[in-house]
Amino acid sequence: MATGGAGLGLALRFENSPYRGGGTRNDLVPLYIYEGKRVFLEAYRFGLKLDETPDSRFDVFLGYRFEGFLYDHIPASLAGMANRDQEVDLGLGYQQRRPWGTLFGELLHDAAGGSNGTELRAGYRYDWTHGNLKVQPQLAFAARDRNLNNYYYGVRQSEATAVRPAYEPGRGINVEFGLSAVYRISERWRLLGGITARRFSSGVRASPIVQDRTQLAGLLGLAYDFSPDHDAWPEGRPLIVKGLYGTSTDCDFAKVMLLKCFSINTADRTRIAAVEVGRPFIERLNGWPLDFVGYLGALHHNERGLQENSWQFNAYMKGYYYGFPWSQRVRTRVGLGTGVSYAERVPFVEMRDQIARARNSSRLLNYLDLSADVSIGDLVGAKSLRDTYAGLGVSHRSGIFGTSRLFGNVDGGSNYIYSYLEWRM
Repeated sequence: MATGGAGLGLALRFENSPYRGGGTRNDLVPLYIYEGKRVFLEAYRFGLKLDETPDSRFDVFLGYRFEGFLYDHIPASLAGMANRDQEVDLGLGYQQRRPWGTLFGELLHDAAGGSNGTELRAGYRYDWTHGNLKVQPQLAFAARDRNLNNYYYGVRQSEATAVRPAYEPGRGINVEFGLSAVYRISERWRLLGGITARRFSSGVRASPIVQDRTQLAGLLGLAYDFSPDHDAWPEGRPLIVKGLYGTSTDCDFAKVMLLKCFSINTADRTRIAAVEVGRPFIERLNGWPLDFVGYLGALHHNERGLQENSWQFNAYMKGYYYGFPWSQRVRTRVGLGTGVSYAERVPFVEMRDQIARARNSSRLLNYLDLSADVSIGDLVGAKSLRDTYAGLGVSHRSGIFGTSRLFGNVDGGSNYIYSYLEWRM
């Protein structure tokens, strides 16, 4: 996607589990895609471009690692073992573009404190385009240290049994071949697909919990590209600042959307306060009264002594509709945003509900934001305040009904009803 491009979509991801008896894993992956001058978002990777030229690029990023035990399906080979969680890696990436293809390298290190493992990747890819079809074959080698391999594919002394001896794979090099494709169905709709074959190092393949075979993974999805014929995040667009304060609610998100529940009379009454900054992304999409704004936010949880207070970080894209009959007199907007949310600590209301239902929780979840507001300037007759809004909203975290491994297969989440003030600087 070209600089300034953005899209939203959904994909089904599958892979053969490397663990004995693990079968095939299916996973629903939301696609949040943005390619800006300095910032990029690629489904499950978010980063900053430290340097980019027509021939090279140097990035720093956070990326999700699709490894570890599934919460909802533990095969007999892993019974009684401590869970191996999925990781978030901190990475550095470099790529060099040439007419004959692109050489790339990445250095990844566990940022979540699970394995404390490190992986060095190097490879080659080539872009081939024919009409509306773009195909990209790729070959990569991944050198993994002993911490990473031992964490995911080793057996600790305390986990050993008569049929599962203690084992440490140690360091090793994986070989991976991938083929991805994008087909342009129309001006905005894209069909995405890909398949990857991975051959683990000999040490990993010899583990008593690993099935010695080439691991296959694939993805099939559909995405909507917002960017064609639009000047996305051009220079000079104003910075938007939003301050909010809210309280937890037992109303679920659907009932709030349908205007059936607004109660904040909960037993815990935990609270949130946040500051968000945004930039207008697209204004009047296709000439409709519909704008899109990208937001980054830092949200503080006041847990009222029920557990330690903590921070939450949100990144999302939000659409605003303002085509109401009275909007010429009093500008009124309804907005719906979607993105990702990472919590320093799982919020109390989520942990409480998930424990009561015997379900797992996750710090990384899908994020939804629903709001309605009016222009203060229109209400008081002050033109200088026309782009200052006051309103009510709902902050929602969830795992997409347990269907997404990216969000820990969480079935559940939390909701906060908040009031806010937003203005342009």
